[in-house]
Amino acid sequence: TKEVPRRLLHPRKRTVGVRIPDHRVAHAIVEAMGEPLLTSTLLLPGHEEPLALGWEVKEALDHVVDVVVEGDQTGQEPTTVVDLSEGYAEVLRVGSGDPGPFS
Repeated sequence: TKEVPRRLLHPRKRTVGVRIPDHRVAHAIVEAMGEPLLTSTLLLPGHEEPLALGWEVKEALDHVVDVVVEGDQTGQEPTTVVDLSEGYAEVLRVGSGDPGPFS
């Protein structure tokens, strides 16, 4: 779609993922902005686990980020991934998030 910037698309896959979090801070930010929020799991080179706590992010990235929002810790479990690109639901990965509605 022309609405998605090319730099966000995978070079071979012409799809994007949409995550709908169940997290009060994420909901508050999206509501305040009035538009979607582009995010990523913060797995830094050389780290085995993603950074999840505000102080960890601030300590590692204070020199390159403007703001760190301290909120509730999110889980470390990967999310459920459902592919809807072919006109039907295919559960690609089961994790946090009930895949039941797509079965």
